[in-house]
Amino acid sequence: MCLSARGLFCAIVGNILLVVSTATDYWMQYRLSGSFTHQGLWRYCMSGKCYTQTDSIAYWNATRAFMILSAMSCFAGIITGILSFAHFSAFERFNRSFTAGIMFFISTLFVLLAMAIYTGVTVNFLGKRFGDWRFSWSYILGWVA
Repeated sequence: MCLSARGLFCAIVGNILLVVSTATDYWMQYRLSGSFTHQGLWRYCMSGKCYTQTDSIAYWNATRAFMILSAMSCFAGIITGILSFAHFSAFERFNRSFTAGIMFFISTLFVLLAMAIYTGVTVNFLGKRFGDWRFSWSYILGWVA
């Protein structure tokens, strides 16, 4: 198996992790009124019921935007990587493998920004507000991606 195909496989796995991390509701867990509550970027869940986060809070919006931009640029890199295996004469001057690499690098920058923003605000603000809290598996998937 060639190196480009292995890299493409890793990018596909990374993009799946990004999408799952962004879409799920387990970024943070904390105890509220005696029961554990969990929240993601889009919803929070208490006592088995989930509610949409309607507050327009800047750090949530920034984290959401950077996670979506990261997934989109990773997807664009995957498409460009797949096209690098095709040999179209119209694109000979266009180095698709290099472009795919640039898209993956941009995706990495976006996810690092998203995770840094969320981590900083959670530790400095929400962590002090809720005494018994922890990051959860959706958050960890974001770092792994």
